[in-house]
Amino acid sequence: MNKKTYKIKETLSNALELPKDIILDVAKVTLIGSDSITVENHKGILEYNEDQIRVNTGSGVLIIIGSKLNIKSILQEEITITGEINSVGY
Repeated sequence: MNKKTYKIKETLSNALELPKDIILDVAKVTLIGSDSITVENHKGILEYNEDQIRVNTGSGVLIIIGSKLNIKSILQEEITITGEINSVGY
């Protein structure tokens, strides 16, 4: 999505008070404590091991670093990861 289209969708989302994660095709990341994270609206898993998981999203690659990481559930648009999460970033 180019910048002009993104800006138009963002303005529309703000004006109509619609959720940006749906309109702009961006991920919604929910971190619960330091042992569970849910990523909605993902585009797939790029890398998976017990120390690092890389998830492709519409706004970039989300990197989850920790230890004993495990994919608890994976659905078409939602991933839940458990373990000792140390950092999350793009």
